Amino acid sequence: VYKQQIVEMKKKYFIPDNKIIVGVISRYMILKGLRYVIGAFKKLIETNNKIHLVLANANGPDAKMIQKELSFLPKGSYSEIAFEKDLFTLYGMFDVFVHCPIDNKVEAFGQTYVEALASGVPSVFTLSGIANDFIIHERNALVVDYKNKEQIAKAIERLLSDKKLAGEIINNGISDVEMFSLDNMIHKLKLLYKK
Repeated sequence: VYKQQIVEMKKKYFIPDNKIIVGVISRYMILKGLRYVIGAFKKLIETNNKIHLVLANANGPDAKMIQKELSFLPKGSYSEIAFEKDLFTLYGMFDVFVHCPIDNKVEAFGQTYVEALASGVPSVFTLSGIANDFIIHERNALVVDYKNKEQIAKAIERLLSDKKLAGEIINNGISDVEMFSLDNMIHKLKLLYKK
């Protein structure tokens, strides 16, 4: 059933079925580092035409600047999704997920870090918000420097080519986000109130 939902979502947004999907879920804001992600994708597609960029939540105050960056990509190499409420299927559509804010304070929390790992998508991150506390390079994600399209491109390539590493990152990520489960949060609250 789940695979069918992914197939249907790809059809809904005209996303090619035979491509490797690099996914981003982020409002169009300079602070989210999208220009570096797009720059990394531009480098990747020069040598690999089997990849496709999907940008979800594709609206925001810096949309014009992001649209200009996207205009330098080959026609048909990316898709934009303004809003999709079925996040589980959206993440499931991605072969690699990328979230690279420009500094460690851009995200107040950064729910997308938790969602991506819980969804079992190997990810490339810069550390911001909650990621500062639990994302570990080569354990549950690949961590890159801020504003660095070369490192983002190399990390994406690495996850796509090293299936063993990608598998370990997926397994560790799923395990590591259990600390954010509702049961765990309630248990911690009970312990706090007992004190």
